[in-house]
Amino acid sequence: MIKFIIPAIIFFLIVLFWEKISEKIYKKFQIKIDYVGIIVLFLIFGLIIILLYF
Repeated sequence: MIKFIIPAIIFFLIVLFWEKISEKIYKKFQIKIDYVGIIVLFLIFGLIIILLYF
């Protein structure tokens, strides 16, 4: 049961504090985390599709 609760809590905290996290990363690296997140999401989605196809 704990293995389901802990990731859910972590995911909830990331969603809750997304603006602050994004702002700190932008100040430190001068890159928008939204673009990086979208690219990573599409890469993961593409990899899953490729694995399901073969």
